[in-house]
Amino acid sequence: MPHFTAPDGARLHYSDEGAGKPVLALSGLTRNSTDFDYVAPHLSGVRLIRMDYRGRGKSEWTGADTYTVPNESLDALALLDHLGIEKSAILGTSRGGLIAMGLAAGAKERLTGVALVDIGPEIAPAGLEVIKNFVGRNPGVQTLAHATAIRAELMHGFASVPESRWAEEVAKHYIETPEGLKINYDPALRDATLKIADAPPIDLWPFFDALQGLPLALIRGMNSDLLTRETADEMRRRRPDMIFADVPDRGHVPFLDEPEALRALNQWIDLLP
Repeated sequence: MPHFTAPDGARLHYSDEGAGKPVLALSGLTRNSTDFDYVAPHLSGVRLIRMDYRGRGKSEWTGADTYTVPNESLDALALLDHLGIEKSAILGTSRGGLIAMGLAAGAKERLTGVALVDIGPEIAPAGLEVIKNFVGRNPGVQTLAHATAIRAELMHGFASVPESRWAEEVAKHYIETPEGLKINYDPALRDATLKIADAPPIDLWPFFDALQGLPLALIRGMNSDLLTRETADEMRRRRPDMIFADVPDRGHVPFLDEPEALRALNQWIDLLP
């Protein structure tokens, strides 16, 4: 399995597939690089690079104090350096989009474009509460089959999702053990998340504005509890050239293989240098 060494010595997993314009895919808070399995077959002319954040997926667990957006941003740049890539686009889902905006503010010369997936400069309190409730906790069921059976009920805002997709989802993010299902990331991520969630909010609009001049796309779940339509509208007002897709029957976050999402992504890829 390919790994690289982060600036602090952590051993982090990545994958590097395809040929063409470099696109670094960064997943959500508790997720990992398998999130992009659904969209990868639909992307052409792209060198798709995926990174498991520290403490997630196949990367080393390094402790709550290290699970921060600034650290993960440095990790992303270190991966590009490891691969000898001077500039890359970023496809950032949720947490990955926050990293992309941070890099636009601090290392814009390394970016060729950004696609944000269900994330913006304002995070809705309702969505934040959902995250605080589940992060770092095991699901409380015994088997993957049970988790699949109840997944549709738990995933508010989603409709028209076949059970086979929910089965894929639970298999990607839980591990069956004799004691029941366990999350496949460091439970200490809960402490890191609650520390940030309970801190005074940071004005992220300057970070969004730092994306000016870069090809930009926003893909939103129409029923998202994290990115409100009002915030998305303000993002569009500030960036009238931003490609936008509101994906029906999806909450936080779309799978990215929906027709609306693919249409927006392909338009964005065409704009990348």
